[in-house]
Amino acid sequence: MSVPTSVPKIDFSPATAEDYEELMSISSGLFNGTDYFPVMYHKWLKEPQRRMFVARCEGKVVGFECFIVVDDGTTAVVEGLRVAAEMRRRGVGGVIERFCWDVICSDYPEVIRVRFSRSENPPAIMVETCNRITCKAVIPVRVTADQLEAKLRLLESRVNNEDRSKKLSVLGPEEILRFFESKTKEQLLPGGLLVQGWFPIAAQKSNLDLLLKREIVWIYSHPGDSSDSASSSKVTPGSNGPQASPEGFLSLGSKPFLVPIADKVYYIDIDLFGNDPSCAKVHVLEQLKIGVKGLPSGSGILFIIYAEESLRTELVQLCEGLNIFYFLKEQNIFERETKLD
Repeated sequence: MSVPTSVPKIDFSPATAEDYEELMSISSGLFNGTDYFPVMYHKWLKEPQRRMFVARCEGKVVGFECFIVVDDGTTAVVEGLRVAAEMRRRGVGGVIERFCWDVICSDYPEVIRVRFSRSENPPAIMVETCNRITCKAVIPVRVTADQLEAKLRLLESRVNNEDRSKKLSVLGPEEILRFFESKTKEQLLPGGLLVQGWFPIAAQKSNLDLLLKREIVWIYSHPGDSSDSASSSKVTPGSNGPQASPEGFLSLGSKPFLVPIADKVYYIDIDLFGNDPSCAKVHVLEQLKIGVKGLPSGSGILFIIYAEESLRTELVQLCEGLNIFYFLKEQNIFERETKLD
């Protein structure tokens, strides 16, 4: 398979396990040492809905991109684009994206939209031609192993009594499904869309198995809930229990995984959905407490918070005194209809 282009001739083939080392070599140093690719690559190979492609120039690996078909087969989520350093700024990334787009349009006629994520300052042409669904604040925080226990205590001390009164529920599969089927979903998630660690997917039953395989921690609370009401009624997503707000608050915490930024540093994504600053703080704390359980002794963490822009100031204040480093500041999710091309 090949694509005619003005840049050096690029050939494409399906990615295999044997391509791993070459792809790692062109990915070295990406995302300030926080690249998820080394962990996700072999997991992606096992996903039947996913197509993965390696780009080569004169037999040498120079790029990669993949997509997965979700939302009952109506959406393709494109992920993982990377281009070898010596081939950047030569149009190779555009050739790879064009190739994946063509495969989607030719092989998946039922797909009506393509969804993808970008960090801050997306190209103007992207903003003009695509629908930007969400734009969230990104707050990356690193805690070294020797400071982890003390910094968690510091965070806990900043979550005051009012914050801690917010009732939390860790959701299991049946509760997640009830949330997907509730009106609360539409009020809390714009367009019913979840974004888990840069992976945008509709909150619907057909996607549940895919999400469950990622071992995400789902925490839910109604901002109106308090410990005083907890004994009289358990409020669950979609219910009309006492003091329940119409929108609620949800957080998703990824299963920790090693990243190459330093030795024994585990990465945790914490995606927040809602606008209540008190809930946001307590959800971050609870996700971290769950996330660090079971980590090997001597481990540090890098956690990245994704939240509404209105929550940025209070979440930065919550993390004051920890190592916040702004290699990323913004997360954008875009959609484009396939029929427009």
